[in-house]
Amino acid sequence: MVERTFVMIKPDAFGRRLCGEIIRRYEAKGLKLVGMKLQIVSRDLAEKHYAEHAGKGFYESLLEFIMSGPTVQMVWEGQNAVAVGRKLNGATNSQEADLGTIRGDFGMTVQNNLVHASDSVETAKREIEIYFDESELWDYSMPDGHWLVN
Repeated sequence: MVERTFVMIKPDAFGRRLCGEIIRRYEAKGLKLVGMKLQIVSRDLAEKHYAEHAGKGFYESLLEFIMSGPTVQMVWEGQNAVAVGRKLNGATNSQEADLGTIRGDFGMTVQNNLVHASDSVETAKREIEIYFDESELWDYSMPDGHWLVN
């Protein structure tokens, strides 16, 4: 099933110059980039994004980290895009992530884990709406699209 997912390259990956590598992996997998922004996340956006963690002991440090530097917000589209994005990223704890995943190849810690991807279609919809207006998302055909669907 074709779906959209939200992916964010976090400040640690941006600071380590891994943006191109992360985007390359999503493209190479066959997902289609339909929206992208570069920004330092405001506290308001960070609170909306991590609302489910409000009140937890790590909440403030999570907000501080995501606001600490430039981030890249993206919307990717493709068959089972949510599950594909999660698999590309690897386990949340980079030390437990499989080699060959973004976190397994480049990550060192739980919090500084380079990249975020939505964990469900519902979460993807909510996160996309936090960062993007519908007019900022593009619908277009890719010349290789027929090779990437059943």
